[in-house]
Amino acid sequence: MARIAGVDIPKNKRGVIALTYIFGIGRSRAKEILEKANVSEDKKVQDWNDDEISGIREAVSYFKIEGELRSEIQLNIKRLMDIGCYRGIRHRAGLPLRGQRTKNNSRTRKGKRKTVANKKKATK
Repeated sequence: MARIAGVDIPKNKRGVIALTYIFGIGRSRAKEILEKANVSEDKKVQDWNDDEISGIREAVSYFKIEGELRSEIQLNIKRLMDIGCYRGIRHRAGLPLRGQRTKNNSRTRKGKRKTVANKKKATK
């Protein structure tokens, strides 16, 4: 099992797919990395030799990935919340940010339903 950027890459998958297990690397960036390292996209991870792995590690080092990328994203969200802009307020309230309606959906963002009971009518 190859270990790149602190992530265990699955050895039975193709190189392009395996690199997407690293946070911050998608399909297009994985293709770009393999191209820089002169490794075939269709070659499985278990077939990579040590030179290819070191070339991939070198190519990956140019990108902001894993912990560094996660911390940058968190800092960006914190900045939005600190300046009090609309997106920051929505982050703070745990509501969707990008204009989605919240009357019926958005359960992922709002969490489990909190049932509010009706007031009981006064008996005469």
